[in-house]
Amino acid sequence: MSRYDSRSGDPSSYRDRRSDSGFGAYTGYGGSVRSSSSRNSYEVVESPRKLDLDGLTPFEKNFYVESPAVAEMSDREVEDYRLQREITVEGLDVPKPVKSFRDVGFPDYVIQEITKAGFVEPTPIQAQGWPMALRGRDLIGIAETGSGKTLAYLLPAIVHVNAQPILSPGDGPIVLVLAPTRELAVQIQNECTKFGASSKIKNTCIYGGVPKGPQVRDLQKGVEIVIATPGRLIDMLDSHHTNLRRVTYLVLDEADRMLDMGFEPQIRKLVSQIRPDRQTLYWSATWPKEVEQLARQFLYNPYKVIIGSQDLKANHAIRQHVDIVSENQKYNKLVKLLEDIMDGSRILIFMDTKKGCDQITRQLRMDGWPALSIHGDKSQAERDWVLSEFKAGKSPIMTATDVAARGLDVKDVKYVINYDFPGSLEDYVHRIGRTGRAGAKGTAYTFFTAANARFAKELISILEEAGQKVSPDLAAMGRGAPPPPSGHGGFRDRGRGHGSGRSWN
Repeated sequence: MSRYDSRSGDPSSYRDRRSDSGFGAYTGYGGSVRSSSSRNSYEVVESPRKLDLDGLTPFEKNFYVESPAVAEMSDREVEDYRLQREITVEGLDVPKPVKSFRDVGFPDYVIQEITKAGFVEPTPIQAQGWPMALRGRDLIGIAETGSGKTLAYLLPAIVHVNAQPILSPGDGPIVLVLAPTRELAVQIQNECTKFGASSKIKNTCIYGGVPKGPQVRDLQKGVEIVIATPGRLIDMLDSHHTNLRRVTYLVLDEADRMLDMGFEPQIRKLVSQIRPDRQTLYWSATWPKEVEQLARQFLYNPYKVIIGSQDLKANHAIRQHVDIVSENQKYNKLVKLLEDIMDGSRILIFMDTKKGCDQITRQLRMDGWPALSIHGDKSQAERDWVLSEFKAGKSPIMTATDVAARGLDVKDVKYVINYDFPGSLEDYVHRIGRTGRAGAKGTAYTFFTAANARFAKELISILEEAGQKVSPDLAAMGRGAPPPPSGHGGFRDRGRGHGSGRSWN
């Protein structure tokens, strides 16, 4: 059956997977829905989304029916499960978490892809987030990068698309995912392609730094899912290459990062063009006031799920070392550290500025180190090439600005080095979180200068919470003492992951 046959103009014409891809329609489980009560009600201001919906075609967004196994869970079992997996929930009529993929009631084609990917059980954000998202309610999810949140919103998005009328020629997408960076957008698209292919759901990725032509052609052909960075999507809308009239499922991924990067005006412009009764899923790794304020304006009666503590903390699988240095000591300290730890493993070095990134990379290469750099001024082709060289281990040292700090999916990064301390503790946690992923151990080294002294107290709290040693010099700075004289301090007991390092002085 053609995706654009005569049925497409009929609002009652819904995708029939039995003729499209050989799988039965999504029906979920039989039986009545029961749900646990939440711990807290997330209070929101009066939503601006209670608007006149005259002229808008009604759409279906509640697909969740509890499985018998989930329905039989007692309130005590639900509480114990959430406690064990560090899940905190807020909102009215919160559904119980699911313990297995079969409990969600996903259609067979989704279960097949999950099995093929080798997943054993839902991650905490998926266990609680899937029932919430499938109910069609707005959702706030607070979870760190690498928690499985991408599939927490993508799989319900696929179910949502398959319940909507088939796209007519000229229609825009049904699902819109906004992401802060090109790299994250591409990674989301890869997952979307993998899990959406079985039901012939088409997607495209809209981001700057590359020619518009292929992206325009995708939009004009019609795609159900668009993953985009805000700036390029606005360009496409202003040029009338697409529209957001059909969007009924909106995802803002890494909302905190988008606000950090100054995207709030663009986000507001985009959201203003989407129907007010949409379903909105709002994801963030942190929950500062500005992120919460935006959520209050964009979401109506949302669920909220938090994975782990709301307090900022680092991954306990990462060994953290902080060295207090002067600015002019940094490069020599870096070289000595690389001499100590370089064993062919991937090393990610973070800088504050693009200029600094290029300068240090150039100097490292002149000194014989296999280093490449990635930052916002690089062309997309060059960034893709650098990432591929780094992932393949051909260039095991990569310097980066914070464009790579979040959402960068590179497995087996063994060391992270903060050459420049970031502008916030949130970014520190996210930077070092590039190592120690998926159960592996990792190590982070940080250069800390007198200019960073205002972060000392909070940094000490993060180190202590993770069971890391705090040097006397850093402890003194945390109490307001001046930094030690130049040449004092250094990383101790580093070694090549064997605990047999030498002093760095």
